[in-house]
Amino acid sequence: MKVFLIGYMGCGKSTMGRKLSERLDVAFIDLDKYIEQKYFKTIPQIFEEEGEAEFRLKEQAALKEVAEFDDVIVATGGGAPCFFDNMEVMNQAGLCVFLDVDAEELAHRLIHSKTERPLIKGKSPEELVDFILEMMKKRRPFYEKARCVLKGKEIAPEQVVAEIEKRSE
Repeated sequence: MKVFLIGYMGCGKSTMGRKLSERLDVAFIDLDKYIEQKYFKTIPQIFEEEGEAEFRLKEQAALKEVAEFDDVIVATGGGAPCFFDNMEVMNQAGLCVFLDVDAEELAHRLIHSKTERPLIKGKSPEELVDFILEMMKKRRPFYEKARCVLKGKEIAPEQVVAEIEKRSE
């Protein structure tokens, strides 16, 4: 079983991935952390030193690597589905799940998050909602290629488990 969790930053991919990993007794991989460990640099360092284009190539290579693993839950970075053939890779390798959370809820979560996110640094709550809406307009066509779309403010791990079970019958 391979499950890929996609969606905008703050939608809960990593939190959901850890919960699913425990519940289903399979490995969990946060793709950004995987990249950081592989290259011994943080994602912001890679962006700063090598640029976004190089980061996206590293991300694509890492995604293809983890797509070969068995019994794994993978939380991707928010932009990963939007480049190259990444959506096709995920859909062919396993179940791709889009965690679709509305912009106001994402903004609330991101403002209260302890994780530093360079893309949104210094934005007011109103600016953040507008920024998220604009980014989602660009990303939604990619995200919606996922075989499973779960929409809501609070998406429970049980919902993802139910989708996995439904598809493995």
